[in-house]
Amino acid sequence: MRLTIASGVAAFTAAVLLYPLFEGGTWFWSSLGVVLAVVGAGLVSSRLSLPAWAAPLLALAAVWIYLTMSFAAEEAWGLLVPTKASVLELGRLLGVGWADIQRFAAPVPATEGIVLLTTGGVALIAVTVDLFAARLRRAALAGLPLLALATVPATILPDPISWPAFIVAALGFVGLLIADGHERVGHWGRAVLVRRTRMAVTPSSGASRSSAPRGTADTSGLRLSGKRIGFAAIALAVLLPALLPSMEPVSFFQFGVGGSGTGGRGSSISIPNPIANLKGQLELPERRVVLTYANNDNQPRYLRIYALDTFDGQQFGMTKPRGLAEDRTDNGPLPVPPGLTERTKVTNVVTDVQISDEIEELKFLPLPYPPREIQVDGDWRADADTLMVFSIGDEAAGLDYQVATTEPAPTRELLESLPYDRDAVDPRFLRLPGNLPPEIRRLPRQILGDGVSSPYEAAVKLQKWFTQDGGFTYNLRTQGHSNSALADFLLHTRAGYCEQFAASMAVLARLVGIPSRVAIGYTGGTAVGGRWQVGTNDSHSWPELYFDGVGWLPFEPTPAGALGQGSARVPAYSVPAPETTGRATTPTPGSSSSAADEPIDPGARQNPRAVDRESRLLPTGSLPQEESTPLIAKVGVGLGALLLLLLVPAAMRLVTRNRRVRALGGRPAAAAGPPDGPAARAAAGEGRADRHPSVAAVWAELDDVLYDYGLARQSSETPRALARRLVQQYEFDAEAAAALSAIAATVERVLFARDPGRVGPLRKELRTVRQALAATVSRGRRIRAVLMPPSTLRRLRGLGERLLDGFDLLETIRLRRTAAQKGS
Repeated sequence: MRLTIASGVAAFTAAVLLYPLFEGGTWFWSSLGVVLAVVGAGLVSSRLSLPAWAAPLLALAAVWIYLTMSFAAEEAWGLLVPTKASVLELGRLLGVGWADIQRFAAPVPATEGIVLLTTGGVALIAVTVDLFAARLRRAALAGLPLLALATVPATILPDPISWPAFIVAALGFVGLLIADGHERVGHWGRAVLVRRTRMAVTPSSGASRSSAPRGTADTSGLRLSGKRIGFAAIALAVLLPALLPSMEPVSFFQFGVGGSGTGGRGSSISIPNPIANLKGQLELPERRVVLTYANNDNQPRYLRIYALDTFDGQQFGMTKPRGLAEDRTDNGPLPVPPGLTERTKVTNVVTDVQISDEIEELKFLPLPYPPREIQVDGDWRADADTLMVFSIGDEAAGLDYQVATTEPAPTRELLESLPYDRDAVDPRFLRLPGNLPPEIRRLPRQILGDGVSSPYEAAVKLQKWFTQDGGFTYNLRTQGHSNSALADFLLHTRAGYCEQFAASMAVLARLVGIPSRVAIGYTGGTAVGGRWQVGTNDSHSWPELYFDGVGWLPFEPTPAGALGQGSARVPAYSVPAPETTGRATTPTPGSSSSAADEPIDPGARQNPRAVDRESRLLPTGSLPQEESTPLIAKVGVGLGALLLLLLVPAAMRLVTRNRRVRALGGRPAAAAGPPDGPAARAAAGEGRADRHPSVAAVWAELDDVLYDYGLARQSSETPRALARRLVQQYEFDAEAAAALSAIAATVERVLFARDPGRVGPLRKELRTVRQALAATVSRGRRIRAVLMPPSTLRRLRGLGERLLDGFDLLETIRLRRTAAQKGS
């Protein structure tokens, strides 16, 4: 029965590690209840002596009844007995829970389906642990399902498991191992506490509590070693990582097969999923510098990295870019921007970009759009359709390159007059999945009203609906980008960050026939010392819409300013024309649509929920933090803390020696505390030595010096015999021999003489003997005696043994009480 209870405790303490994954405590109490159900079934199985294969079946039946009572009581018979309706209800909740965990990110809300999934998972772990530990008597193997439970938060969350939760879980498993050890020892005989640090096992018949007969098994080493290993392993697992310097993640962008676009891994380059890290970069409370740039007109510009062109109903993906040999950047001008004609006025800008040298695995260049020519080292190629510039083998970290852009500067009048031709662009920029919810398909008609005069007017109204009329708010606490998440954002919550705003406007633009795609990159950043500085807080996503004759133009549906993404800027051409009431005003290029949209310094802004979620949403890149502690300083702090920890025994030995030396210089007292150390008490006794604390101090110090140098006194040696052996064995000179003899004679007088006479301080004699003993050992032994004194380690070990013996004493008291109850 003890193993059954210990198995339940171990399973539940391991389940405590799941707490960062959930909001609220419903899952906690539900998991506790199901573990108690498994423990109850296990106790019944032990009581009835059921075979090992039957116990898990009984436990699963108990779990089924518990889940029915907790989640489908209304469909059960008598709120308890499962029925067909209750089984269907549990199945429905499991489906809902599975869909919820696919939709939400940790910490997930404690919906009924998610709690049911969690409770069922904890129940399966508890049943498996009980099977291994209590039925098959393989307690060590029970650690595997517990480890599986611990890996759930470790794989889902980027931050490490908290040390208090780890200690609780580890203690649960150590308790299971100790319980298994007790069960095994119990098969040998009855455990009897003989004395401190002594545990014997005697036959069950007529064994005495005060002593163990000869020939019985002594299990003190076995049980004490097990406890030492368990507690020492927990202490090292918690303390050692805390002493090591923390390392930042090694890459800033993750690469892999992204989304469900037509791309995939190919021979040219892998497809990234840039949205995966966008939210984490935005939530950083501290701004980290990604790049700096300067241009000839000193104006901030969005820097695009990726263009996502396919939408499958779940997320936007990117078609695999293709870079031909003739499209290499060192071959001259890049391909002509799609859709841009001579009738559109352009602005020629040259920009110098410097990428941080600590960004890793970035194979796409951040560029203002559209790039015309690039001067950069390495093999970089442009995709003809999107003008993304990428490399197969080179990386962008540490690059310094120049890019010339030909930026369209359209007017409202020009955009209004452009012809509309659906066939002027690739159909993939208009393609939408057939399962798009009808509520979303009807939404553009509600926004645009009876009609619009041009695609441009429709685009302006869509942007205005997101930024002003629709009641949207900027909030990083949103989940996913599936159909249901898209509907929630557009129809219900209307709260999100740039990913939701950009994707939603791109979808609505396609619904009204405007080709669209989603761009990922950075906003213009902040002017610092003649250059524009771009940080992680400037990570951004925005839609790009296509107009034949002008090409791809960025729009900005994400709220800007203090209540949104601070450095976002609304393009001047996308701002609705002001009403001509009185004096007309014309927005200047780069101006914001309202005072609230004015950009602020990203270093001064802080996202609302960023502080309490910093460790959970770290980016995947190792970028230099402003005013951050250098790595060498972190290493120094860690090594310094480790050194201080290792010097604790030396400090304890120094304090003890100084206290004894002060006692040698004082006047003899009528009474004093007992001498230090078990060896001193055994040799000098407590009664007479108490009246001469200086003698007790010098004998205790001499005993510790001998132990530190590996010259420990034999248990049967008297002080005089010890002095004679040391003088003869190590050939002390006359002064050292006389000093050691004086100490031995004084100790014997104090112990055995009726009147010991006058007792001197013996400080000089002790120093002489200590120097003589140090000369007999090697330099390494002397260094060890100073830094890691064995006498201090012996005391610490004894303290740990007494602490563990306290647990044994409690167990013996319980066993004696049980025996007494049986006898009565």
